[in-house]
Amino acid sequence: MAIGDARGDRYSRGAIAFHWAIAALVLFNLWLGLFHEVLPREWKVMPVHRSIGMLVLVLTLGRIAWRLANRPPHLPDPMPAWERAAAKGMHLVLYALLLILPLTGWLLSSNPARPRPFEWFYLFQVPKLPATPALASGAHEAHELLGYLMTALVLIHIAAALRHHLLLRDGVLARMLPWVSRGR
Repeated sequence: MAIGDARGDRYSRGAIAFHWAIAALVLFNLWLGLFHEVLPREWKVMPVHRSIGMLVLVLTLGRIAWRLANRPPHLPDPMPAWERAAAKGMHLVLYALLLILPLTGWLLSSNPARPRPFEWFYLFQVPKLPATPALASGAHEAHELLGYLMTALVLIHIAAALRHHLLLRDGVLARMLPWVSRGR
């Protein structure tokens, strides 16, 4: 049972806070990453994109630590085994992307041939990672491709949550939204 969750049928407050903070940052950062070329140059969105990416990395490490110390609620008993496996697989891939995307972005910003130094939200300089031009170039390609993958998986994750809430009415979404009725 998770700390702060006496019934065990909902995520803990900490898990909910991590989820929604990271979700909001990821959605905004995906938007910045996908549309930065069409946004006005004077907005200087890429330093913000990089800063948010670093924040997502730090929050994800915190979320993983929280998850290791706090068990998530059980999935509904009638949920088929394939759907349980798909949910666990989706979460693992999302966690991996929450780590890999910021790291590849950090690597591409560390390219010695095309340095993109940045300050974290204009507060302090983020150190460069040891990267060769070839490694940074590969990180750039990976970052773009994985950004598209993350966008697709986020949309699937949202669709699955809405399916559980609106069609199945099994309380899966309500576990992450404590103010929503479980629908049982």
